[in-house]
Amino acid sequence: MARSLIEDCRGRRLKLATAESCTGGLIAACLTDVPGASEVFLGGFVTYANEMKMSELGVAEALLRDFGAVSEQVARAMAEGAVAQSGADVAVSITGIAGPGGGSEEKPVGYVCCDPRLAGGSGIDLHNEYPVLFARAVAQAAVEQAAGEVADLLRVVDPDRERGRAAADREVGIAELRGDSARGLATLLQRRRDLGHL
Repeated sequence: MARSLIEDCRGRRLKLATAESCTGGLIAACLTDVPGASEVFLGGFVTYANEMKMSELGVAEALLRDFGAVSEQVARAMAEGAVAQSGADVAVSITGIAGPGGGSEEKPVGYVCCDPRLAGGSGIDLHNEYPVLFARAVAQAAVEQAAGEVADLLRVVDPDRERGRAAADREVGIAELRGDSARGLATLLQRRRDLGHL
């Protein structure tokens, strides 16, 4: 999966960055294992503590307080921060509960939030659960999920249009799209069609 993501980014001339919490740099490690990764991979942020999420990625303290570090909202903010800080065309973030402790009834061990995000703002807010896995196994499953979601996003959204849209949003006032709570990729794409960006 990492190899196909690197090849996809290389073919589209896209620069890639990562922002990781529970995986502790595993996504970046998987990417740099692929020959030629240096052509597309700029680097990664490992922000395990909330303080690092705020200082390195600009995650708002209010998001962490209101939704928790393991949430779609924080995953989205991490991905947006990685794009902003690195200058990448696309970034993917991961935050979750790898275990063996730290889980709750609402967010059990294996609960992972992933957010692939393009520089123009489009992305996918999602979460998944790997309830029978622990620690490194959860992290490795999350790595596969992250790579797959970035590949899916690149298949349905044109990064070249996204680059132009980033500037247009500031003038036309469509940036509210970034603030909407995601209802899945289908909803996101329908909104983009309604706005004439697809």
